[in-house]
Amino acid sequence: MNGRTRLYALAATLTFLLMGGCTAGGDITRPIPTAYYPAPHATQRVVVMLPGRGDDLASLEKRHAAALIQAQWPDADVILTGLTMPFYRQGHAPQRLHDEVIEPLLEAHPKRPVWLLGISLGGMGALLYDRRYPEQAAGLLLLSPYLGDRPIHREIRAAGGLESWRPGPAEPMTEATFQRELWRYLHGWADTPHRTRTVWITYGANERFRKPITLLKPVLPQGHLLERPGYHNWNLWKPAIAPLLQRANKD
Repeated sequence: MNGRTRLYALAATLTFLLMGGCTAGGDITRPIPTAYYPAPHATQRVVVMLPGRGDDLASLEKRHAAALIQAQWPDADVILTGLTMPFYRQGHAPQRLHDEVIEPLLEAHPKRPVWLLGISLGGMGALLYDRRYPEQAAGLLLLSPYLGDRPIHREIRAAGGLESWRPGPAEPMTEATFQRELWRYLHGWADTPHRTRTVWITYGANERFRKPITLLKPVLPQGHLLERPGYHNWNLWKPAIAPLLQRANKD
């Protein structure tokens, strides 16, 4: 990687880290913090929630995120996580999520589907997890997922859209390549309808991530990309959880 590429990768990372205010911390020397909320009814599935860049486990609990989920899916155990930015910067967030949270769930209850619900940074985390561990998550519920920065989006639009875009040879996932590799995985959705049948995405009509999210429309089933009024914040996400889960339940 040359000097110019390193500078761009650093700039892109810093841009994301500084967007919109504070970033939640976390101690990466300890296991990912979690909180378990058993289903009010007989458990049929599990939802693992991944926070956005400004949230952590405590803020998800403060916002009663588990109750919002279980109001629509009362048969779901909910596990809130504190998979915050320091875990992503470490470079092992998908592996740690698998080893510390999801694999123990699958081993304990192999027939119980596990869904990932991710907000913003957590939405990207859910996608990166599914890229590395395909078929492990039964479905993805994404609220305003972060999908990289403008240069890769411009490249995809210039190619005529995601289906026409050619990402080039695959590369190892690094700070400099993760955006292209993430979009390579999303490009592959065109050939994996069994995956996209259980992917649901909500975003705000006025939020900054709207344009890159809409690049996914050609590879998602009709009705799986839901636009709502609002911006990139909890005023959008909190009321969006109910219709997102309702729509996913119908299919």
